Amino acid sequence: MAREKFQTLTEQMFYILLCLRQEQCGADIMDQVSELTRGRVAVGPGTLYNLLEHFVQAGYIAETKVEGRRRSYLITQAGQKALEEEYRRLRTLAADYETLTGGAGT
Repeated sequence: MAREKFQTLTEQMFYILLCLRQEQCGADIMDQVSELTRGRVAVGPGTLYNLLEHFVQAGYIAETKVEGRRRSYLITQAGQKALEEEYRRLRTLAADYETLTGGAGT
């Protein structure tokens, strides 16, 4: 159970950063993550707010504008680098899986 939650959180983080290649507000990010993953990954408002705050503090994203309670964000160079590193890590894991299973997963 805990592993599933971790994987889901990792996916949420990955897709949130991916969505922020363009300036986006929180509500749009939630919708876009769901659309990109065909509903496989869902991000609730509380989780999204916490992750966005974490990303701002880590320097992965920057707040671009605030209109009342609506805030918009954009990925930074540090966030882009983190996204690319995660993508490479996932590709390596997939390649290792293919090697270990002899391609049985395809």
